[in-house]
Order: sequence, then C-alpha cells, then structure tokens
Amino acid sequence: MTSSEPDELTAEPTTEQTSGSTSGPDPDRMPKALPAMWRLCKLGYQHEPGLLVFAFSMTLLAAIPDALLALLLKILADGLLEEDRSKVILATAGMATSVTATWLLRTVSTRVSRRFRDRVTIALEAHVARLQASVSTIEHHERRDYLDRLSVLRKQVFVLDHMYMSLFSTCGWILRLGVTIALLVSIDPILALLVVFALPTVLTSAWRPGIERVTEERHASYSRLADHLFRTATTAAAGKEVRVTGIGPDLVIRRRSEWERWYRPIAKVRWISAAWHALAWAIFSAAYVGAVVLVAVGLDGSVGDVLLILAAGARLSAYVGATVGEIGFLRGIWLDGSRRLVWLENYAEAFNAQADIDVPERLDDGIRLEHVSFAYPGTDRLVLDDVSVHLPAGRVIAVVGENGAGKSTLVKLLAKMYEPTSGRVLVDGRPLSRMRTDNWRDRLAGAFQDFFRFEFRAQHSVGVGDLPRFDQESAVSTAVGRAGAEDVVDRLPDGLETQLGPTWPDGAEVSFGQWQKLALARGFMRDRPLLLVLDEPTAALDAETEHELFERYAETARDNTDGRITILISHRFSTVRMADLIVVLDGSRLVESGSHEDLLARNGQYAALYRIQADAYS
Repeated sequence: MTSSEPDELTAEPTTEQTSGSTSGPDPDRMPKALPAMWRLCKLGYQHEPGLLVFAFSMTLLAAIPDALLALLLKILADGLLEEDRSKVILATAGMATSVTATWLLRTVSTRVSRRFRDRVTIALEAHVARLQASVSTIEHHERRDYLDRLSVLRKQVFVLDHMYMSLFSTCGWILRLGVTIALLVSIDPILALLVVFALPTVLTSAWRPGIERVTEERHASYSRLADHLFRTATTAAAGKEVRVTGIGPDLVIRRRSEWERWYRPIAKVRWISAAWHALAWAIFSAAYVGAVVLVAVGLDGSVGDVLLILAAGARLSAYVGATVGEIGFLRGIWLDGSRRLVWLENYAEAFNAQADIDVPERLDDGIRLEHVSFAYPGTDRLVLDDVSVHLPAGRVIAVVGENGAGKSTLVKLLAKMYEPTSGRVLVDGRPLSRMRTDNWRDRLAGAFQDFFRFEFRAQHSVGVGDLPRFDQESAVSTAVGRAGAEDVVDRLPDGLETQLGPTWPDGAEVSFGQWQKLALARGFMRDRPLLLVLDEPTAALDAETEHELFERYAETARDNTDGRITILISHRFSTVRMADLIVVLDGSRLVESGSHEDLLARNGQYAALYRIQADAYS
C-alpha cells in the first residue's frame, strides 16, 4: 500500500484520531455491573459448558430437601397430636430421605464444583494475562489510575473461580428462601412481611463491599508502594545496594507505614458499615420474634403451625444470612471483579477498533511526523513539542540530543507503544494509528538499552525476536553473527543450548555486556523489518566495537529492497556520523536535521556537541 491509494485515508485527522487521551476507553468509565456479570458467566460457559450446567443443577437440587424440612416437622407434630400413624410415617420417612438426599447432592455438587473451579481457574487467569498482553500500548503500565485498577483486578483474579460457586450458592439460597416463604404464607399471608424486614440486611450487605472496594481502590497506591518496598528489601536485584547503604531497617519501617496508610481508612469504613449491618439484623430479629408471638397468640395457631414458624423462621434467618453473605461476596468480588475484567476487555479491544489499514509490504516514501506532541500520562509537560520531520525510506537515521530531549519517546511513538497527544504519524502517507498493531509490530525489530533478560536457553533468548523461527538454530546463529555476539555464545558451556541465569539448574552466569549482545542479536532476528530501532543497545560496549558493529550493519541496512528505515540512538558521535540523516532534539523540540557534513557546516547545536565530544577523545 503506497501513497497512491485513495485520499480519504490521508485526510486531516479528527481530534479523536490525534489525541492520545482518546486512544482507549475513558479510564474512569467502568462497565455496568449486571452486563459485566453476564459476560463473565458466558466466559465460564464457553470454557466448561457441561461442568457449569451440571454443577449449577446439583446446587439447586440440593436446596429443595433442605428447605422442606420445616414442613416435615409440622406434619410430624400434627401426626403425633392427632395420633395419625400415616402422617408420622410420612414425616419420618421424608426427613430420612431429606437428610440423605441433602448429603448426597451436596457431596456430588462439591466434587463437580471443585472440578469446574480447577478447570475454569486456568482459563480465567490465561484470559486476563492475554488481555493485558494484547493491549497495543504500554500506557496502562504508567498511569496511576490504570495501575490502581489493575492492582485490584490482579488480586481478584485469583478468586474469580470462586465467583461461579458463589453464584450457584446464591441461587440455591434464594430457592430455599422461596420455599420457606411459601411455607410461612401457608399459615397466614401476613407472615410474608418477614421478607420486608429482611430487606435492610440485604441492602446493607450489598452496600458494604462496594464502599469498602471504593476505599481500597482510592488508597491502592499505598498498597502498591508497600509491596514495592517489600520486594526491594527481600529480592536479589537490590540486595547489594540495600546492604551497602544500610537502608534495610528503613525499608521495613516505611513498608509498615505505607501499609497503615492503606489499611486505616479501610478499617474505618468496615467498622461503620458493620454498625449499619448490625442494626439491619436487629430489625429483622425483632420482626421474627413478633411473628412467632403472632402465630402462637394472635392467630391461635396449632402446635404444628407454631413448630413450622419456629423451624421455618429460624431457617429463614439462616437462609437470609447465607444469601446476604453470598450477595456480599458477589457484590464485592464477582460484580466488582467482573466489571474490572470487562473494562480490561473493552480497553484492549478499543485499540483495534479503528485499525482498518494494512501495513505496506515495502516503504516508498517513508515515515512522516506531522506536528507531533506528546506528554506522558499523569503530566502536562510535553516530552515532544510540535515535531515535524520526514524519515525517508531506505535510510539510516540517527536521533541525538541531551538526556530528556525526547529521543526514546520518539521511538516509542513509532513502535505504537503510545499514541501522540496531538499530531499524527504517517507511514507512506497512511495514519499509523489506523494500522493493525500486530501487523505493524511484525514488521518492526529493535534492541533497547533497557532490554529484558529472558532467562531461557540461549537459543530461545535470542529466538523470541522472531517467534516463527524460534527453534531454527540457523536463523538464531545468523542473528548472533549480525550482533557480533559469537564470542558470547562461544564462552557459554553448551553454546546456544546453555540455560541462562544462575538461579536455574545448570544455569550460566552472564555479564551485563553479554546480556546486551544477546539482546542486540534478538533485535536482529527478523530479516525483513520495515523499521529497525536501535535505542542505545550497545551502551555497555566500548566505542570502537560499537562503531565497527554499526558501520557494518549500516551498509547492510541501505542494501535492501523493502525501503527499510533504521533508527539509531547513541551518544557516541563517531557512530552517529555514519547516518544518512541526523535529527537533533533539544528540550522536546526538533532544532535541526541533516547529514553530518550539513550540520557541521551550519555550526549549530549538533556541531557544538560533536566538537565537545571530539575534544574529549583527543
């Protein structure tokens, strides 16, 4: 696809297309509770339909004999008083059957539910992990409001499987309540008012978890900080500096302080909500006592009727309590967790909603940035301010500037890690924001200074750079050669078969510089990228080695038929000078661009920086 395609795709973008704040759903907008709950139910049914239906049916069947026990007690009392042998036999046989059936059905239900829970747990955890990985940008990893919401969701995901069991149990308790109310109404319809007096307990039960969860999320940053301080004090990464600086005891004290800042407001809300809940139960208890007196005295009920209301009323209290407890769990975990899960689904899907343009097979014009500005989430400070530049196809481009000038941010925008706050990025005249992220990333390769250490076998640590060729030793060896990392592989005990990382069985210790070379090889795995990004990937290497490596690769990069663009970020001007185009950033703005010779002739900022470094090496 080239710039000769229809013009409607290159028209001026709307505010929605250019604003990074509208690239995903409103971070404060949570889905409605019941639709979110229904979507989570469907998700469980999709994974385990048979087990879900069977477990639900067993739970309902187990509720019926338990709820009828009060009726059997009435029949038994009436039979004894009337000396009716048939009623006595019916009642005793019914109670024996009820007890046996209840035990059997509960046992079967528990076993089936446990199997369903185990199987659906893996599916749900995989679903949440897949959703987070599928979000095309990394904005949600840096926004406080997103992090707080995801922090709560990660805690809830470990009990998502219990939500289905809670839903089944809630339906079972509601069935018991229905049967019990019918038995009470059979004595006198006025006894149905007991349900009205039970409503405050239901309302307070539904209200308590919600307000507690809101408080927990509002103060989640303190909990996250407490967890961070704990990891800092107990993990190996910070171990040396924690011991050398002696900050271990301070970390413990600060961790406790942050935990208290998180817990105190939550504890206060729990006490207040508990007081209201206790008042609601006191109202129901008074109504229950009044109902017993009414049947025994006011209605002049029989002994069987009094026994029925005593048994049914007591069970009504237990059933209301159980129902309220399950509703509280559903309100606090299921509804809340399902809303967060659906929010994450919507958030992930929103990034592909307008992705309707295919990535070109080759670049003819290149990449253009038109009035691009960008501010990181949570701040109004522009890291890039009104940047417009053309990155021509088939060229090696260097981006230079002081620390904080926006070099790495520019690369992140090109990799679709973020959307511009304003302005737009065009690839061969087409909006990058409307290209399918997965397809664009398939044509993107890169190595970064802040690389990740994949502690796999060496072949796989490099091979993940191109998953389709993950297990192809020849492809991995080629990438290792491109990165000049043969010396690293040769020093490993088993070559590419060596397990990396000393914490694993037979794992090899690898230095930082060696890790960096392997990360560079990983970035060279793809043979035909349209965009290759090298963001200071050789900072641990000496200047001469870096220069030789990139000089060799720059020649290869120019000799391609795909119009590949190679972007190099480096503080070493001996490496930068080999680029076809040098882009100079200063204070978030583009100040000049051109070839090495052109920029020296202008005697501007690049020339000044170049001479300072040249004098330092002379």
